[in-house]
Amino acid sequence: MFLARALGRSSGVRIIPAPVSTSSLLHRFRISSSSSSSSFTGFRMVSTLPKLPVFEAISKHDPESTVVIHSKSGRRFQYGELLGDVAKARDRLYESAGREDLDGERIAFLAENSYDYVANFTFPTHRQIHEADSVVQVTLLAILGAKSIAVPMSPAFPASELQYILNHSEALMLLATGKFASKAQEVLKTELDVQPTFLQLDKLQGGGPHEKVTLDKSSPGSAGMMLYTSGTTNRPKGVLIPQAAMTAQARSLIQAWEYAPSDHLLHLLPLHHIHGTINAIFTPLFTGSSIEFLYPFNADAVWKHLQEPAREAISPAHLRLTISGSAALPTPIKRAWADLSKGNILLERFGMTEVGMALSCGLDPNDRVDGSVGWPLPGVEARLVDVDTHQVIEKGQEKDLETGRERVGEIQLRGPTIFAEYWRNEEATKKEFVEGKDGRGSWFKTGDVAVRRPGPEKAGRSEMKTQREWARGDMYFILGRKSADIIKSGGEKVSALEVEREMLSLPQVAEVAVLAVPSGKWGQKVGAVVILDREHCKEGKWSPLEMRRALKERLAGYKIPQVLRVVDHIPRNAMGKINKKVLVKEVFREEFSGDEM
Repeated sequence: MFLARALGRSSGVRIIPAPVSTSSLLHRFRISSSSSSSSFTGFRMVSTLPKLPVFEAISKHDPESTVVIHSKSGRRFQYGELLGDVAKARDRLYESAGREDLDGERIAFLAENSYDYVANFTFPTHRQIHEADSVVQVTLLAILGAKSIAVPMSPAFPASELQYILNHSEALMLLATGKFASKAQEVLKTELDVQPTFLQLDKLQGGGPHEKVTLDKSSPGSAGMMLYTSGTTNRPKGVLIPQAAMTAQARSLIQAWEYAPSDHLLHLLPLHHIHGTINAIFTPLFTGSSIEFLYPFNADAVWKHLQEPAREAISPAHLRLTISGSAALPTPIKRAWADLSKGNILLERFGMTEVGMALSCGLDPNDRVDGSVGWPLPGVEARLVDVDTHQVIEKGQEKDLETGRERVGEIQLRGPTIFAEYWRNEEATKKEFVEGKDGRGSWFKTGDVAVRRPGPEKAGRSEMKTQREWARGDMYFILGRKSADIIKSGGEKVSALEVEREMLSLPQVAEVAVLAVPSGKWGQKVGAVVILDREHCKEGKWSPLEMRRALKERLAGYKIPQVLRVVDHIPRNAMGKINKKVLVKEVFREEFSGDEM
Protein backbone atom coordinates (compact mmCIF):
# COMPACT_ATOMS: atom_id res chain seq x y z
CA MET A 1 0.00 0.00 0.00
CA PHE A 2 1.37 3.41 -0.98
CA LEU A 3 0.36 6.71 0.62
CA ALA A 4 1.45 9.82 -1.22
CA ARG A 5 0.78 13.28 0.14
CA ALA A 6 0.46 16.51 -1.75
CA LEU A 7 3.12 19.01 -0.78
CA GLY A 8 1.80 21.16 2.03
CA ARG A 9 -1.34 20.63 4.08
CA SER A 10 -4.15 23.11 4.46
CA SER A 11 -5.02 24.19 7.97
CA GLY A 12 -8.63 23.16 7.57
CA VAL A 13 -11.19 21.59 5.28
CA ARG A 14 -13.42 23.94 3.33
CA ILE A 15 -17.02 22.72 3.35
CA ILE A 16 -19.05 23.82 0.35
CA PRO A 17 -22.83 23.38 0.78
CA ALA A 18 -24.32 21.36 -2.05
CA PRO A 19 -27.65 22.35 -3.59
CA VAL A 20 -30.63 20.34 -2.40
CA SER A 21 -32.89 18.78 -5.01
CA THR A 22 -36.42 18.53 -3.65
CA SER A 23 -37.23 15.73 -6.06
CA SER A 24 -34.41 13.64 -4.67
CA LEU A 25 -35.70 13.69 -1.13
CA LEU A 26 -38.91 11.76 -1.56
CA HIS A 27 -39.39 8.76 -3.80
CA ARG A 28 -42.54 6.65 -4.07
CA PHE A 29 -42.20 3.11 -5.28
CA ARG A 30 -44.16 -0.08 -5.81
CA ILE A 31 -42.67 -3.55 -6.12
CA SER A 32 -44.24 -6.79 -7.23
CA SER A 33 -42.10 -9.73 -6.11
CA SER A 34 -41.71 -12.67 -8.48
CA SER A 35 -41.71 -15.01 -5.50
CA SER A 36 -44.93 -13.68 -4.02
CA SER A 37 -48.21 -12.29 -5.24
CA SER A 38 -48.10 -9.62 -2.59
CA SER A 39 -46.92 -6.11 -3.40
CA PHE A 40 -44.96 -3.68 -1.26
CA THR A 41 -45.72 0.01 -1.42
CA GLY A 42 -44.04 2.65 0.67
CA PHE A 43 -42.64 6.16 0.99
CA ARG A 44 -39.10 6.92 2.06
CA MET A 45 -36.70 9.78 2.31
CA VAL A 46 -34.22 8.62 -0.35
CA SER A 47 -31.47 10.92 0.92
CA THR A 48 -31.48 9.66 4.49
CA LEU A 49 -28.91 7.31 6.03
CA PRO A 50 -28.27 6.05 9.55
CA LYS A 51 -25.81 8.14 11.52
CA LEU A 52 -22.85 5.77 11.23
CA PRO A 53 -19.47 7.35 12.05
CA VAL A 54 -18.18 6.76 8.52
CA PHE A 55 -21.17 8.59 7.03
CA GLU A 56 -20.73 11.47 9.49
CA ALA A 57 -17.08 11.77 8.47
CA ILE A 58 -17.87 11.71 4.73
CA SER A 59 -20.54 14.40 5.15
CA LYS A 60 -17.93 16.81 6.56
CA HIS A 61 -15.37 16.46 3.76
CA ASP A 62 -14.91 19.00 0.99
CA PRO A 63 -17.54 17.85 -1.54
CA GLU A 64 -15.33 18.97 -4.45
CA SER A 65 -12.41 16.78 -3.36
CA THR A 66 -11.72 13.47 -5.07
CA VAL A 67 -12.69 10.25 -3.31
CA VAL A 68 -11.91 7.66 -6.01
CA ILE A 69 -9.90 7.54 -9.22
CA HIS A 70 -10.01 4.64 -11.66
CA SER A 71 -6.45 4.50 -12.91
CA LYS A 72 -7.12 2.74 -16.22
CA SER A 73 -10.34 4.48 -17.29
CA GLY A 74 -9.60 7.86 -15.75
CA ARG A 75 -13.05 8.04 -14.12
CA ARG A 76 -13.12 10.33 -11.08
CA PHE A 77 -15.65 10.64 -8.29
CA GLN A 78 -16.06 13.37 -5.68
CA TYR A 79 -16.96 13.15 -2.02
CA GLY A 80 -20.02 15.27 -2.77
CA GLU A 81 -21.45 12.44 -4.89
CA LEU A 82 -20.78 9.64 -2.47
CA LEU A 83 -23.53 9.76 0.16
CA GLY A 84 -26.23 10.44 -2.42
CA ASP A 85 -25.08 7.42 -4.40
CA VAL A 86 -24.97 5.32 -1.23
CA ALA A 87 -28.49 6.39 -0.21
CA LYS A 88 -29.93 5.49 -3.63
CA ALA A 89 -28.09 2.19 -3.65
CA ARG A 90 -29.38 1.37 -0.16
CA ASP A 91 -32.92 2.15 -1.35
CA ARG A 92 -32.52 -0.25 -4.26
CA LEU A 93 -31.77 -2.94 -1.69
CA TYR A 94 -34.99 -2.23 0.15
CA GLU A 95 -36.95 -2.26 -3.09
CA SER A 96 -35.46 -5.56 -4.19
CA ALA A 97 -36.14 -7.18 -0.84
CA GLY A 98 -39.64 -5.77 -0.68
CA ARG A 99 -39.06 -4.55 2.84
CA GLU A 100 -37.13 -1.88 4.70
CA ASP A 101 -35.91 -4.08 7.54
CA LEU A 102 -32.67 -5.68 6.37
CA ASP A 103 -31.00 -5.36 9.76
CA GLY A 104 -28.41 -8.14 10.08
CA GLU A 105 -29.09 -9.73 6.68
CA ARG A 106 -25.99 -10.95 4.84
CA ILE A 107 -25.44 -9.49 1.38
CA ALA A 108 -22.64 -11.04 -0.69
CA PHE A 109 -21.02 -9.37 -3.68
CA LEU A 110 -18.46 -9.84 -6.44
CA ALA A 111 -16.96 -6.57 -7.63
CA GLU A 112 -13.68 -5.32 -9.03
CA ASN A 113 -11.62 -2.67 -7.26
CA SER A 114 -13.55 0.47 -8.11
CA TYR A 115 -15.96 3.17 -6.98
CA ASP A 116 -18.63 0.60 -7.76
CA TYR A 117 -17.29 -1.45 -4.85
CA VAL A 118 -17.74 1.56 -2.58
CA ALA A 119 -21.16 2.68 -3.85
CA ASN A 120 -23.07 1.51 -6.92
CA PHE A 121 -26.63 2.04 -8.11
CA THR A 122 -28.89 2.57 -11.05
CA PHE A 123 -32.09 4.59 -10.86
CA PRO A 124 -34.69 2.32 -12.50
CA THR A 125 -38.17 3.32 -13.55
CA HIS A 126 -41.17 1.83 -11.78
CA ARG A 127 -41.80 -0.39 -14.80
CA GLN A 128 -38.25 -1.72 -14.69
CA ILE A 129 -38.56 -2.43 -10.99
CA HIS A 130 -41.79 -4.31 -11.62
CA GLU A 131 -40.39 -6.41 -14.45
CA ALA A 132 -36.95 -7.27 -13.18
CA ASP A 133 -35.65 -7.34 -9.67
CA SER A 134 -32.06 -7.64 -10.93
CA VAL A 135 -31.60 -3.95 -11.73
CA VAL A 136 -30.91 -2.91 -8.14
CA GLN A 137 -27.22 -2.50 -7.37
CA VAL A 138 -25.41 -1.98 -4.10
CA THR A 139 -22.05 -2.49 -2.46
CA LEU A 140 -20.09 -1.90 0.71
CA LEU A 141 -21.36 1.42 2.10
CA ALA A 142 -24.91 0.89 0.90
CA ILE A 143 -25.01 -2.47 2.68
CA LEU A 144 -23.84 -0.77 5.87
CA GLY A 145 -26.49 1.90 5.28
CA ALA A 146 -29.12 -0.85 5.25
CA LYS A 147 -27.74 -2.06 8.61
CA SER A 148 -26.86 -5.30 6.86
CA ILE A 149 -23.67 -7.38 6.86
CA ALA A 150 -21.46 -7.02 3.77
CA VAL A 151 -19.83 -10.25 2.55
CA PRO A 152 -17.20 -9.39 -0.10
CA MET A 153 -16.10 -12.44 -2.09
CA SER A 154 -13.08 -13.06 -4.28
CA PRO A 155 -13.84 -13.41 -8.01
CA ALA A 156 -10.72 -15.59 -8.22
CA PHE A 157 -12.30 -18.28 -6.03
CA PRO A 158 -13.70 -21.37 -7.76
CA ALA A 159 -17.49 -21.76 -7.78
CA SER A 160 -17.33 -24.41 -5.05
CA GLU A 161 -15.70 -21.99 -2.57
CA LEU A 162 -18.18 -19.22 -3.38
CA GLN A 163 -20.98 -21.75 -2.98
CA TYR A 164 -19.70 -22.56 0.50
CA ILE A 165 -19.62 -18.87 1.48
CA LEU A 166 -23.16 -18.27 0.22
CA ASN A 167 -24.47 -21.32 2.06
CA HIS A 168 -22.57 -20.64 5.27
CA SER A 169 -23.48 -16.95 5.42
CA GLU A 170 -27.09 -17.65 4.37
CA ALA A 171 -26.86 -14.61 2.09
CA LEU A 172 -30.12 -12.92 1.19
CA MET A 173 -28.64 -11.38 -1.96
CA LEU A 174 -25.75 -11.88 -4.35
CA LEU A 175 -24.54 -8.78 -6.21
CA ALA A 176 -22.06 -8.77 -9.09
CA THR A 177 -20.65 -6.27 -11.56
CA GLY A 178 -20.99 -7.04 -15.25
CA LYS A 179 -17.42 -8.30 -15.31
CA PHE A 180 -18.27 -11.07 -12.85
CA ALA A 181 -21.91 -11.70 -13.72
CA SER A 182 -21.07 -15.00 -15.43
CA LYS A 183 -19.15 -16.12 -12.34
CA ALA A 184 -22.16 -15.27 -10.18
CA GLN A 185 -24.48 -17.19 -12.50
CA GLU A 186 -22.13 -20.17 -12.33
CA VAL A 187 -22.33 -20.12 -8.53
CA LEU A 188 -26.12 -19.75 -8.57
CA LYS A 189 -26.34 -22.98 -10.57
CA THR A 190 -24.62 -24.92 -7.78
CA GLU A 191 -26.48 -26.61 -4.96
CA LEU A 192 -27.41 -23.75 -2.63
CA ASP A 193 -29.32 -24.12 0.63
CA VAL A 194 -31.23 -20.91 -0.07
CA GLN A 195 -31.34 -19.18 -3.45
CA PRO A 196 -30.24 -15.55 -2.98
CA THR A 197 -31.67 -12.72 -5.05
CA PHE A 198 -29.20 -11.91 -7.83
CA LEU A 199 -28.55 -8.28 -8.82
CA GLN A 200 -26.15 -7.20 -11.56
CA LEU A 201 -24.26 -3.97 -10.92
CA ASP A 202 -23.74 -1.31 -13.58
CA LYS A 203 -20.79 1.05 -13.64
CA LEU A 204 -21.13 4.63 -12.49
CA GLN A 205 -19.32 7.18 -14.64
CA GLY A 206 -18.79 10.01 -12.14
CA GLY A 207 -19.87 13.62 -12.30
CA GLY A 208 -23.17 12.97 -10.55
CA PRO A 209 -25.08 15.57 -8.52
CA HIS A 210 -24.05 16.56 -5.01
CA GLU A 211 -27.12 15.73 -2.97
CA LYS A 212 -27.64 16.69 0.64
CA VAL A 213 -28.10 13.54 2.71
CA THR A 214 -29.70 13.60 6.14
CA LEU A 215 -28.20 11.34 8.80
CA ASP A 216 -30.91 10.15 11.13
CA LYS A 217 -30.42 9.18 14.76
CA SER A 218 -31.37 5.53 14.41
CA SER A 219 -29.04 2.91 15.86
CA PRO A 220 -26.44 1.23 13.61
CA GLY A 221 -28.22 -2.05 14.18
CA SER A 222 -26.21 -5.07 13.04
CA ALA A 223 -24.32 -3.24 10.29
CA GLY A 224 -20.92 -4.77 9.65
CA MET A 225 -18.76 -6.89 7.41
CA MET A 226 -18.01 -10.59 7.27
CA LEU A 227 -14.73 -11.81 5.82
CA TYR A 228 -13.76 -15.44 5.45
CA THR A 229 -10.52 -16.92 6.73
CA SER A 230 -8.22 -18.77 4.36
CA GLY A 231 -9.26 -22.14 5.82
CA THR A 232 -5.80 -23.73 5.71
CA THR A 233 -6.67 -26.40 8.28
CA ASN A 234 -10.49 -26.52 8.25
CA ARG A 235 -13.32 -25.00 6.23
CA PRO A 236 -13.13 -21.18 6.13
CA LYS A 237 -14.75 -19.38 9.05
CA GLY A 238 -16.89 -16.28 8.68
CA VAL A 239 -15.33 -13.48 10.76
CA LEU A 240 -18.07 -11.08 11.84
CA ILE A 241 -16.73 -7.52 12.20
CA PRO A 242 -19.39 -5.07 13.48
CA GLN A 243 -19.24 -1.52 12.15
CA ALA A 244 -18.13 -0.38 15.63
CA ALA A 245 -15.01 -2.58 15.32
CA MET A 246 -14.44 -1.38 11.75
CA THR A 247 -14.64 2.19 13.01
CA ALA A 248 -12.25 1.50 15.92
CA GLN A 249 -9.76 -0.07 13.52
CA ALA A 250 -9.92 2.96 11.24
CA ARG A 251 -9.50 5.47 14.07
CA SER A 252 -6.51 3.56 15.41
CA LEU A 253 -4.78 3.76 12.03
CA ILE A 254 -5.67 7.41 11.54
CA GLN A 255 -3.66 8.26 14.64
CA ALA A 256 -0.79 5.83 14.09
CA TRP A 257 -0.23 6.42 10.37
CA GLU A 258 -1.55 10.01 10.18
CA TYR A 259 -4.07 9.66 7.36
CA ALA A 260 -5.10 13.11 6.09
CA PRO A 261 -7.20 14.76 3.34
CA SER A 262 -4.00 15.45 1.42
CA ASP A 263 -3.19 11.74 1.15
CA HIS A 264 -3.49 9.96 -2.18
CA LEU A 265 -3.56 6.19 -1.67
CA LEU A 266 -2.55 3.86 -4.49
CA HIS A 267 -4.74 0.78 -3.94
CA LEU A 268 -3.12 -2.47 -5.13
CA LEU A 269 -4.77 -4.98 -2.79
CA PRO A 270 -7.59 -7.52 -3.13
CA LEU A 271 -10.85 -6.44 -1.50
CA HIS A 272 -11.93 -9.64 0.23
CA HIS A 273 -9.10 -9.18 2.76
CA ILE A 274 -8.98 -6.94 5.83
CA HIS A 275 -6.00 -4.95 4.52
CA GLY A 276 -7.59 -3.96 1.23
CA THR A 277 -10.89 -3.04 2.84
CA ILE A 278 -10.10 -1.39 6.19
CA ASN A 279 -6.60 0.00 5.60
CA ALA A 280 -7.11 1.12 2.03
CA ILE A 281 -10.82 2.06 1.74
CA PHE A 282 -12.62 2.46 5.05
CA THR A 283 -9.90 4.43 6.83
CA PRO A 284 -9.22 6.89 3.96
CA LEU A 285 -12.97 7.61 3.80
CA PHE A 286 -12.83 8.84 7.40
CA THR A 287 -10.14 11.40 6.62
CA GLY A 288 -11.16 12.57 3.16
CA SER A 289 -8.17 11.00 1.42
CA SER A 290 -8.35 10.03 -2.24
CA ILE A 291 -8.09 6.39 -3.34
CA GLU A 292 -6.72 5.38 -6.70
CA PHE A 293 -7.47 1.82 -7.84
CA LEU A 294 -4.75 0.09 -9.83
CA TYR A 295 -5.52 -3.63 -9.61
CA PRO A 296 -4.52 -6.35 -10.14
CA PHE A 297 -1.00 -5.51 -9.10
CA ASN A 298 1.56 -5.43 -11.89
CA ALA A 299 5.02 -4.09 -11.12
CA ASP A 300 5.56 -2.66 -14.62
CA ALA A 301 2.18 -0.93 -14.58
CA VAL A 302 2.92 0.65 -11.19
CA TRP A 303 6.29 1.99 -12.34
CA LYS A 304 4.78 3.45 -15.49
CA HIS A 305 1.94 4.96 -13.48
CA LEU A 306 4.34 6.90 -11.27
CA GLN A 307 5.19 8.95 -14.39
CA GLU A 308 8.17 10.78 -12.93
CA PRO A 309 11.55 9.06 -12.95
CA ALA A 310 10.85 6.11 -10.68
CA ARG A 311 13.47 6.81 -8.03
CA GLU A 312 12.25 10.36 -7.63
CA ALA A 313 8.58 9.35 -7.59
CA ILE A 314 9.08 6.92 -4.70
CA SER A 315 11.31 9.22 -2.69
CA PRO A 316 10.12 10.64 0.66
CA ALA A 317 9.39 13.96 -1.05
CA HIS A 318 6.58 12.35 -3.06
CA LEU A 319 5.69 9.13 -1.25
CA ARG A 320 5.28 9.60 2.48
CA LEU A 321 4.49 6.02 3.55
CA THR A 322 5.04 2.54 2.13
CA ILE A 323 3.75 -0.42 4.12
CA SER A 324 4.73 -4.09 4.14
CA GLY A 325 2.55 -6.82 5.57
CA SER A 326 0.98 -10.30 5.28
CA ALA A 327 4.40 -11.94 5.09
CA ALA A 328 7.75 -11.39 6.77
CA LEU A 329 9.85 -8.63 5.18
CA PRO A 330 13.39 -9.83 4.40
CA THR A 331 15.99 -7.31 5.54
CA PRO A 332 17.76 -7.26 2.12
CA ILE A 333 14.51 -6.24 0.41
CA LYS A 334 13.86 -3.58 3.02
CA ARG A 335 17.33 -2.12 2.52
CA ALA A 336 17.12 -2.35 -1.26
CA TRP A 337 13.84 -0.42 -1.24
CA ALA A 338 15.36 2.26 1.00
CA ASP A 339 18.31 2.63 -1.37
CA LEU A 340 16.13 2.65 -4.48
CA SER A 341 13.72 5.23 -3.04
CA LYS A 342 16.38 7.54 -1.63
CA GLY A 343 15.45 6.87 1.99
CA ASN A 344 11.85 5.61 2.08
CA ILE A 345 11.86 2.91 4.76
CA LEU A 346 9.14 0.27 4.60
CA LEU A 347 6.87 0.17 7.66
CA GLU A 348 6.06 -3.31 8.99
CA ARG A 349 2.87 -4.14 10.83
CA PHE A 350 1.00 -7.18 12.12
CA GLY A 351 -2.67 -7.82 11.50
CA MET A 352 -5.21 -10.49 10.70
CA THR A 353 -8.82 -10.82 9.64
CA GLU A 354 -10.09 -11.12 13.21
CA VAL A 355 -8.36 -8.02 14.59
CA GLY A 356 -7.54 -5.68 11.73
CA MET A 357 -4.16 -4.07 12.31
CA ALA A 358 -2.90 -4.80 15.83
CA LEU A 359 0.83 -4.01 16.01
CA SER A 360 2.88 -1.57 13.98
CA CYS A 361 6.22 0.09 13.77
CA GLY A 362 6.07 3.87 14.09
CA LEU A 363 6.24 6.65 11.53
CA ASP A 364 9.59 7.86 12.83
CA PRO A 365 12.30 6.19 10.70
CA ASN A 366 14.11 5.15 13.89
CA ASP A 367 11.03 3.13 14.87
CA ARG A 368 11.12 0.93 11.76
CA VAL A 369 13.35 -1.77 13.17
CA ASP A 370 14.42 -4.77 11.07
CA GLY A 371 12.41 -7.89 11.90
CA SER A 372 10.04 -6.10 14.28
CA VAL A 373 6.33 -5.29 13.98
CA GLY A 374 6.64 -2.61 16.65
CA TRP A 375 4.08 -1.95 19.36
CA PRO A 376 0.34 -2.37 20.01
CA LEU A 377 -1.56 0.24 18.02
CA PRO A 378 -3.73 2.87 19.75
CA GLY A 379 -6.72 1.21 21.39
CA VAL A 380 -5.17 -2.28 21.23
CA GLU A 381 -4.03 -4.24 24.28
CA ALA A 382 -1.46 -6.99 23.69
CA ARG A 383 0.23 -9.59 25.84
CA LEU A 384 2.44 -12.66 25.41
CA VAL A 385 1.49 -16.02 26.91
CA ASP A 386 4.35 -18.53 27.28
CA VAL A 387 3.83 -21.40 24.82
CA ASP A 388 5.20 -23.92 27.34
CA THR A 389 3.98 -22.77 30.76
CA HIS A 390 0.86 -20.92 29.49
CA GLN A 391 1.68 -18.11 31.91
CA VAL A 392 1.49 -14.45 30.94
CA ILE A 393 4.95 -13.05 30.23
CA GLU A 394 4.88 -9.86 32.25
CA LYS A 395 7.11 -6.91 31.49
CA GLY A 396 10.59 -7.65 32.77
CA GLN A 397 10.07 -11.43 32.50
CA GLU A 398 11.04 -11.77 28.84
CA LYS A 399 13.98 -14.06 29.63
CA ASP A 400 14.03 -17.39 31.43
CA LEU A 401 15.94 -16.90 34.68
CA GLU A 402 17.48 -20.38 34.57
CA THR A 403 18.55 -20.62 30.93
CA GLY A 404 18.80 -16.94 30.02
CA ARG A 405 16.91 -17.64 26.81
CA GLU A 406 14.12 -15.46 25.48
CA ARG A 407 10.67 -16.67 26.41
CA VAL A 408 8.46 -17.35 23.42
CA GLY A 409 4.81 -16.45 23.76
CA GLU A 410 1.56 -16.41 21.81
CA ILE A 411 0.27 -12.93 21.03
CA GLN A 412 -3.13 -12.33 22.62
CA LEU A 413 -5.17 -9.19 21.98
CA ARG A 414 -8.22 -7.36 23.22
CA GLY A 415 -9.94 -4.02 22.72
CA PRO A 416 -12.65 -2.41 20.56
CA THR A 417 -10.95 -3.45 17.30
CA ILE A 418 -11.50 -7.20 17.85
CA PHE A 419 -14.13 -9.11 15.86
CA ALA A 420 -17.39 -10.25 17.45
CA GLU A 421 -17.58 -13.94 16.58
CA TYR A 422 -17.07 -16.68 14.04
CA TRP A 423 -20.42 -16.75 12.26
CA ARG A 424 -22.69 -19.51 13.57
CA ASN A 425 -19.70 -21.27 15.15
CA GLU A 426 -19.95 -20.83 18.90
CA GLU A 427 -17.48 -23.63 19.59
CA ALA A 428 -14.72 -22.07 17.47
CA THR A 429 -15.38 -18.64 18.99
CA LYS A 430 -15.09 -19.94 22.56
CA LYS A 431 -11.93 -21.86 21.68
CA GLU A 432 -10.12 -18.74 20.46
CA PHE A 433 -10.92 -16.50 23.44
CA VAL A 434 -9.71 -16.72 27.03
CA GLU A 435 -11.25 -14.71 29.85
CA GLY A 436 -9.01 -12.09 31.44
CA LYS A 437 -8.41 -12.32 35.19
CA ASP A 438 -8.75 -8.55 35.65
CA GLY A 439 -12.44 -8.49 34.77
CA ARG A 440 -11.86 -6.19 31.79
CA GLY A 441 -12.82 -8.63 29.08
CA SER A 442 -11.53 -11.65 27.21
CA TRP A 443 -8.37 -12.00 25.12
CA PHE A 444 -8.26 -13.27 21.55
CA LYS A 445 -5.63 -15.94 20.91
CA THR A 446 -4.02 -15.02 17.60
CA GLY A 447 -2.04 -18.23 17.14
CA ASP A 448 1.02 -16.11 16.26
CA VAL A 449 4.14 -16.46 18.34
CA ALA A 450 6.61 -13.70 19.20
CA VAL A 451 9.27 -12.46 21.56
CA ARG A 452 9.39 -9.02 23.15
CA ARG A 453 12.71 -7.25 23.44
CA PRO A 454 14.19 -3.73 23.57
CA GLY A 455 14.71 -2.08 20.23
CA PRO A 456 17.79 -0.11 19.18
CA GLU A 457 18.71 2.89 21.32
CA LYS A 458 16.81 5.44 19.22
CA ALA A 459 13.66 3.36 18.77
CA GLY A 460 10.57 4.21 20.78
CA ARG A 461 11.64 7.79 21.48
CA SER A 462 9.76 9.70 18.79
CA GLU A 463 8.52 13.16 19.76
CA MET A 464 5.82 13.13 17.10
CA LYS A 465 2.53 13.90 18.83
CA THR A 466 0.66 10.99 17.20
CA GLN A 467 3.32 8.48 18.24
CA ARG A 468 4.12 9.33 21.84
CA GLU A 469 1.28 7.50 23.56
CA TRP A 470 1.76 4.10 21.90
CA ALA A 471 5.18 3.69 20.21
CA ARG A 472 7.08 3.16 23.45
CA GLY A 473 8.83 0.37 25.36
CA ASP A 474 9.90 -3.09 24.24
CA MET A 475 9.09 -4.13 20.68
CA TYR A 476 7.44 -7.27 19.33
CA PHE A 477 9.30 -9.62 16.97
CA ILE A 478 7.11 -12.21 15.24
CA LEU A 479 8.48 -15.76 15.07
CA GLY A 480 5.56 -17.14 13.07
CA ARG A 481 2.37 -19.14 13.36
CA LYS A 482 2.31 -21.47 16.35
CA SER A 483 0.84 -24.20 14.15
CA ALA A 484 3.17 -23.86 11.14
CA ASP A 485 6.20 -21.64 11.77
CA ILE A 486 7.50 -22.83 15.13
CA ILE A 487 9.54 -25.95 14.48
CA LYS A 488 10.26 -28.08 17.56
CA SER A 489 13.40 -30.00 16.74
CA GLY A 490 15.28 -32.01 19.36
CA GLY A 491 13.95 -29.90 22.22
CA GLU A 492 14.80 -26.59 20.51
CA LYS A 493 12.32 -24.11 19.06
CA VAL A 494 13.18 -22.77 15.61
CA SER A 495 11.41 -19.82 14.01
CA ALA A 496 10.76 -20.54 10.36
CA LEU A 497 10.54 -16.80 9.72
CA GLU A 498 13.99 -16.19 11.18
CA VAL A 499 15.51 -18.90 8.96
CA GLU A 500 13.67 -17.55 5.91
CA ARG A 501 14.91 -14.05 6.63
CA GLU A 502 18.54 -15.22 6.70
CA MET A 503 18.19 -17.43 3.64
CA LEU A 504 16.67 -14.60 1.62
CA SER A 505 19.76 -12.54 2.35
CA LEU A 506 21.84 -15.10 0.42
CA PRO A 507 22.47 -14.25 -3.26
CA GLN A 508 21.56 -17.80 -4.33
CA VAL A 509 18.00 -17.61 -2.96
CA ALA A 510 15.13 -15.87 -4.79
CA GLU A 511 12.27 -17.35 -2.74
CA VAL A 512 12.11 -19.74 0.21
CA ALA A 513 9.63 -21.49 2.48
CA VAL A 514 10.96 -23.07 5.68
CA LEU A 515 8.83 -25.95 6.91
CA ALA A 516 8.45 -28.36 9.82
CA VAL A 517 9.15 -31.83 8.42
CA PRO A 518 7.99 -34.73 10.67
CA SER A 519 10.94 -36.69 12.01
CA GLY A 520 11.16 -39.95 13.91
CA LYS A 521 14.31 -38.90 15.76
CA TRP A 522 13.89 -35.17 16.30
CA GLY A 523 10.12 -34.79 16.41
CA GLN A 524 10.42 -32.26 13.61
CA LYS A 525 13.30 -31.19 11.46
CA VAL A 526 13.89 -27.99 9.55
CA GLY A 527 13.20 -28.23 5.83
CA ALA A 528 13.68 -25.57 3.14
CA VAL A 529 11.94 -25.27 -0.23
CA VAL A 530 13.93 -22.88 -2.42
CA ILE A 531 13.62 -21.11 -5.75
CA LEU A 532 17.13 -20.24 -6.90
CA ASP A 533 18.33 -16.92 -8.26
CA ARG A 534 19.56 -18.01 -11.69
CA GLU A 535 21.94 -15.07 -11.88
CA HIS A 536 23.97 -16.60 -9.07
CA CYS A 537 23.10 -20.26 -9.74
CA LYS A 538 23.27 -20.40 -13.51
CA GLU A 539 23.17 -24.17 -13.67
CA GLY A 540 20.14 -24.29 -11.38
CA LYS A 541 21.93 -26.35 -8.75
CA TRP A 542 22.59 -25.72 -5.07
CA SER A 543 23.45 -28.60 -2.77
CA PRO A 544 22.50 -29.03 0.90
CA LEU A 545 26.20 -28.81 1.74
CA GLU A 546 26.54 -25.49 -0.07
CA MET A 547 23.46 -24.21 1.76
CA ARG A 548 24.84 -25.20 5.17
CA ARG A 549 28.18 -23.54 4.43
CA ALA A 550 26.42 -20.31 3.43
CA LEU A 551 24.32 -20.28 6.63
CA LYS A 552 27.05 -21.39 9.05
CA GLU A 553 27.96 -17.86 10.12
CA ARG A 554 24.33 -16.66 10.17
CA LEU A 555 22.43 -19.27 12.16
CA ALA A 556 22.97 -21.64 15.06
CA GLY A 557 23.56 -25.20 13.88
CA TYR A 558 20.15 -26.51 14.99
CA LYS A 559 18.39 -23.78 12.95
CA ILE A 560 20.07 -24.62 9.65
CA PRO A 561 17.74 -26.70 7.41
CA GLN A 562 18.45 -30.40 7.45
CA VAL A 563 16.65 -31.10 4.18
CA LEU A 564 16.49 -29.00 1.02
CA ARG A 565 14.36 -29.06 -2.11
CA VAL A 566 14.95 -26.79 -5.11
CA VAL A 567 11.74 -26.03 -7.05
CA ASP A 568 10.59 -23.75 -9.85
CA HIS A 569 7.40 -22.52 -8.15
CA ILE A 570 6.06 -22.04 -4.61
CA PRO A 571 2.25 -21.61 -4.62
CA ARG A 572 0.85 -18.58 -2.79
CA ASN A 573 -2.60 -17.16 -2.21
CA ALA A 574 -3.86 -13.71 -3.24
CA MET A 575 -2.07 -12.07 -0.30
CA GLY A 576 1.24 -13.81 -1.00
CA LYS A 577 0.90 -16.34 1.80
CA ILE A 578 2.00 -19.97 1.60
CA ASN A 579 -0.03 -22.89 2.92
CA LYS A 580 2.89 -24.63 4.59
CA LYS A 581 0.89 -27.62 5.81
CA VAL A 582 -0.02 -28.47 2.24
CA LEU A 583 3.42 -27.66 0.84
CA VAL A 584 5.31 -29.90 3.27
CA LYS A 585 3.14 -32.86 2.27
CA GLU A 586 3.67 -32.19 -1.41
CA VAL A 587 7.43 -31.67 -1.28
CA PHE A 588 8.76 -33.66 1.67
CA ARG A 589 6.40 -36.66 1.93
CA GLU A 590 9.27 -39.12 1.42
CA GLU A 591 11.16 -37.43 4.27
CA PHE A 592 8.38 -38.00 6.83
CA SER A 593 9.74 -39.93 9.82
CA GLY A 594 11.70 -43.14 9.54
CA ASP A 595 14.76 -41.60 7.88
CA GLU A 596 16.59 -41.10 11.17
CA MET A 597 15.12 -44.07 13.01
